[in-house]
Amino acid sequence: MMTRRERLKHCYFGEEIDRPAVYSRTGYPSDDSSYDRLKAYLEEYSDLKVSWWGGQFESTYPVETLVESYSEDFQRRIEILHSPQGDLRRSFLVGLKGQPGLQETFFVNTAEDAAKYLSLPLPQIEGGDVSSFFALDADMGDKGITEIGLGLNPGGFVAELCGSENFALMSIKDREILHQLCARQMALQVQRVKFLLGVGVGPFFSMLGEEYIVPPLHGPKDFHDFNVKYDKPIIDLLHEAGGRVHIHSHGSIKRVFHGFVDMGTDVLHPFEPPPQGDISAREAKEFARGKMCLEGNIQIHRMYSATPEDIRRETEQLIAAAFDDGKGLIVCPTASPYVRGKGEICFPQYQAMVETVLGFRTQA
Repeated sequence: MMTRRERLKHCYFGEEIDRPAVYSRTGYPSDDSSYDRLKAYLEEYSDLKVSWWGGQFESTYPVETLVESYSEDFQRRIEILHSPQGDLRRSFLVGLKGQPGLQETFFVNTAEDAAKYLSLPLPQIEGGDVSSFFALDADMGDKGITEIGLGLNPGGFVAELCGSENFALMSIKDREILHQLCARQMALQVQRVKFLLGVGVGPFFSMLGEEYIVPPLHGPKDFHDFNVKYDKPIIDLLHEAGGRVHIHSHGSIKRVFHGFVDMGTDVLHPFEPPPQGDISAREAKEFARGKMCLEGNIQIHRMYSATPEDIRRETEQLIAAAFDDGKGLIVCPTASPYVRGKGEICFPQYQAMVETVLGFRTQA
């Protein structure tokens, strides 16, 4: 039987495994003790991943912050970024009672704003002590792997600068300046990756943000032009050094699935059927077979609304659809446990998912 670390390593490197891996993302509600039993259970029985931020050694831009009252539930936070060509401004509504926030306005709304952002000097690697990565990885031991977070991919970063709707409009009328922004962010990511590889950090890396440039807001050409084009050089660099890359991308990805393969994705999470997405597990497996590991794909809301028996059945169906070749599957919900105060409600469903995967070993 493989250790949990060996199993995940084989998943990332496209090799056969003794059973599907089983994992859950860990963005739990903060300060919520209702999830303590679930955390302990997953720590003992699931294949673990822990994250280490790979961008912590770079210079940052000074941002002026203003706070305004908005309502009894929210406050408005305004950020002002001073560029050589003029100020850029964005605003957020910040929850005061544990609610998720909302971004209202964005730094880049026009080609002129983009030019201001492009006038900023590229952040530089300031160097630093990476021993925390090796300590974290040693602490994981055989329980799992340490994944180096690279943050948003170039296209996703630029989409967040603009906002999704504005990015879509600019992709029609100001496409070239979006390319300039993406190329700039790719240069930063390449710089980041070269530094990390140079100090021996690796081999497991992660990026996210591709989901901003998928249907229905964008077509396959946009996905290729703004995701594949700028992600592939980063991923190629990691592959040349023996690294592997996990990509997190929600949405309707069937029409652009080949793009994830083309850019060199090693593990893709998630691959959702309707209504959240547009691709079945069986279809995703046929596209990914022998090229990419799939991570998913129990819808997170089912962990709160289904029965344990439902989850066992759905897990069995997922394994049948995506593990017929004995490799390339990490069973995982589509998102982290997220409902405040409901940890005990979802615990039996998580347990059913994990037990079903663990029981697969006895079926061989």
